[in-house]
Amino acid sequence: MSVEIFVAACGAACVGLLYAEFRDDARLRALFKPVASLAFVGAGLAAGALDSPMGTVLLAGLVLSAAGDIFLIPRGDRSFLAGIGAFALGHIAYSWAFILGGFRFGVEAASAAGVTLGAGLFFLGPLRGKLGAMAAPVALYVLIISAMVGLSIGHHVAIGAPQSLQIAIGAVAFAASDLSVARDRFGVRAFLNRAWGLPLYYGAQLLIATAV
Repeated sequence: MSVEIFVAACGAACVGLLYAEFRDDARLRALFKPVASLAFVGAGLAAGALDSPMGTVLLAGLVLSAAGDIFLIPRGDRSFLAGIGAFALGHIAYSWAFILGGFRFGVEAASAAGVTLGAGLFFLGPLRGKLGAMAAPVALYVLIISAMVGLSIGHHVAIGAPQSLQIAIGAVAFAASDLSVARDRFGVRAFLNRAWGLPLYYGAQLLIATAV
């Protein structure tokens, strides 16, 4: 199947997932979330991820992200830890892919990582009292995703191609979408968090998947 079909499938499933979240329907959530996530994995495959070392490692990151999405379908601490662990490994895979594809360390990459880290800590600050046993895993996750964003910028600085810019935008959008997850999990649980966070997340994954 073509990239366009997988992108359309991901978009349609994301709409279905938003409806499931609006209705708070666990069965629909369990249906649409895996479909949306497997669709961005399919988009990566259709885009030729297996044709290069960087693409292959990016594909591993997409698969780990899809696993994280599936782990997060049930609500509970164990599911959250499994999900955040899968996503952390996915970010490590993305980071390694950016290094494989070409990377230049400079003020741009360092600034991007620093801004992401600062924004994450600033956002989580008011929620610190609600993190409980999740404080250490969440802090480690913020460090990992901050490094991933910095490496995506360093990759674009080194390559300077439309595809590398697309990946960098996807990485930044991914990090931004995590703010909705944190607010929903540790702050105020509300559909509004998912209403902007889910489209941003799936859009980010599609940007990364189709740029391989």
